[in-house]
Amino acid sequence: MFKNLQSKAKQIGAGIGILSIAVSTLNAQQWVDVGSTGSISAGTSSYNNLAIDAQGNYYVSYYDVSVQKGSVQKFNGISWSYVGGSAGITTSTATYNSLSLDTSGNVYYTNQWGYPNAGMEVRKFDGTSWSLLPLAFTDTTNYQASAIAPNNTPYVYGSVGSGTVKRLVNGAWEQVGPTNIAGGNPTHAEMVMGTNGKVYVCHIASGVKVFENSLTASATDAWTLVGGASVGRAFTEGANATSDIAIGSDNTLYVVYSSTSANNRRLNVKKFNGTTWEQIGNADFGISNDLYNVSIAVTPSGKLYTVASGWSVNGGKNTVYEFDATTNTWANFGGDFVSDGTALYNDLQYDAVNNTLVLTYSQSGVRVKKIQLPNTTPACNNADPGTNPGDTGCVTFNYQGHQVTYTTVRGADGKVWLQQNLGSRQVATSMADVESYGDLFQWGRWDDGHQNRNSSMANVPSPNTPMGLNSSGSFILGSWWGGNDLSDQWTATPNSFSSTNGADPCKAVGQDWKMPSQADWTATKNAEGINNPATAYASKLKLPAGGNRSFIDGAFEFTGQRGYFWSSTTTGIGAKYFYVGTTIGNPSAGSSRGQGQSVRCIKDVTTGLGTSDIRKIAVGIYPNPTNGILNIKTDSDIDKVNVTNIVGQKMNIQFSNNTINMQELQKGVYIVELQLKNGQIISKKVIKN
Repeated sequence: MFKNLQSKAKQIGAGIGILSIAVSTLNAQQWVDVGSTGSISAGTSSYNNLAIDAQGNYYVSYYDVSVQKGSVQKFNGISWSYVGGSAGITTSTATYNSLSLDTSGNVYYTNQWGYPNAGMEVRKFDGTSWSLLPLAFTDTTNYQASAIAPNNTPYVYGSVGSGTVKRLVNGAWEQVGPTNIAGGNPTHAEMVMGTNGKVYVCHIASGVKVFENSLTASATDAWTLVGGASVGRAFTEGANATSDIAIGSDNTLYVVYSSTSANNRRLNVKKFNGTTWEQIGNADFGISNDLYNVSIAVTPSGKLYTVASGWSVNGGKNTVYEFDATTNTWANFGGDFVSDGTALYNDLQYDAVNNTLVLTYSQSGVRVKKIQLPNTTPACNNADPGTNPGDTGCVTFNYQGHQVTYTTVRGADGKVWLQQNLGSRQVATSMADVESYGDLFQWGRWDDGHQNRNSSMANVPSPNTPMGLNSSGSFILGSWWGGNDLSDQWTATPNSFSSTNGADPCKAVGQDWKMPSQADWTATKNAEGINNPATAYASKLKLPAGGNRSFIDGAFEFTGQRGYFWSSTTTGIGAKYFYVGTTIGNPSAGSSRGQGQSVRCIKDVTTGLGTSDIRKIAVGIYPNPTNGILNIKTDSDIDKVNVTNIVGQKMNIQFSNNTINMQELQKGVYIVELQLKNGQIISKKVIKN
């Protein structure tokens, strides 16, 4: 099991509003199969792990008995497929394993190198093929874990040496802190990363214990026992997990474990409150005695869920529990049982893109199920912040086909800004908060997918202007829009861009929103006193150090260390941006337009209606899924209809009398965007059968 903070999502909670009510109601409180009914594996399985990426794709690794090797599969929203093209990616048997994802779209898989060999194998999938990295350990390694740091450095934990952690730097593994972390033989190892520069490991050795160290620790920097004591005492039963750890967006640690036989092997969840381990809800809870195969998940808002299976009770079926903060108790969630038979190797994760809880387990083969969570995001009235610097508001808009709600803020300059980068999941909670980094745009480009941190790469188009993109969602290497004409602009809408004016992604927020100019950044830099990453984060805008993406090779640079924020102002070498370096805040910095940088939007309220002045119109699109004919129900006139596929390519469709004809399109997932006469834009995911 792996808890991965790199699953950076593009929205806060699920989409809300009329368009999503039907789907949410259908799936509410019901566990449903993901993609395929029943098992997704060819045969029996064990040692399952689940990870979810920023786009809401699911990855599952497991020991595949059908080929007697480790396998990894991916669910792309429609179907499951083997990562790398086929089952069995290991050289021999691979029981104990772990799975992790970085923000660039790379998949890391670790496994116990099967007999007669010994050690920990580590493989990396770069989007095309698997490559075998150097052995992390050469001695026998059973329990293991992996996690990815905010700068995309892989870390691994092995039970070898009574608990050892290593990180991969320049192609070689280097030790993090001393060995013998556990002080004995550790079992059920897990590892999580914080946004506070720390790495945490959890295992059972004379009790459930959590240790911490700095991400930059040397081989001699000691590991510290969190809270100075064990979390609790758990029983152990072979490879079936009886403890697990999760970390919240605020770096709060949560641990679940199954108590000893003296307490009937029931469940306990505790959190670290900064001083001690504190019980969450009722102690020793569960549907029965004798529970194991535990896993825990936490949402960005701090909502807790856990899962466990019966040990020779309840037919071995698994149950998911949710914590009710009002009653301070745990209760069954989605029914008494999820599985209909013996379920082993549970792994529970939260999908922030779709606001769902996802569970994988072994029941003869690999099963994956999900359940829609109720929307808990407070309603947003799109009101601007108050007049005092630091006052906040909110705005709801469509981004990458999803309805999202972002926080707005009155800056020290008196202007209204987004308090989040485009593509971020939340307002920054620290300078190096991964969830707040957001996307990295190339100058002059729209929300077409290129800005995703795991987007593919391509050479410069022809012509090398916005007109040559042809709906490409790839990050362009080389001198993008290389003419560097000072008269070029980044102010167009996605329907009015030209060879000299790129589409401004801030237009998606509302008709009064825009990309800030160099002058806008200069004013806020001076008003906020921004001179380094720490003061940038301390500002009303809460600017994080999201780094940049190189136009030379697509690599990420200075992530978690420096901030790069585009402006709409051109320069002879490309375009101006606000650079937040170690000891400087420079709104006059210049760079090639091909560099990937953060986008922070500002509201220009000198003309026109603000977002809060637009009356929101209820719109219905049905049926969904559709065999080809979509009906639109709305009280407003429709100005324009666009249908794109999931990679951003515009489709040719017929639209008349509030009916969209998609019969000529292939089966798949499409984004239907409606622009109403009042300026309101509504997007909806539609499945074409």
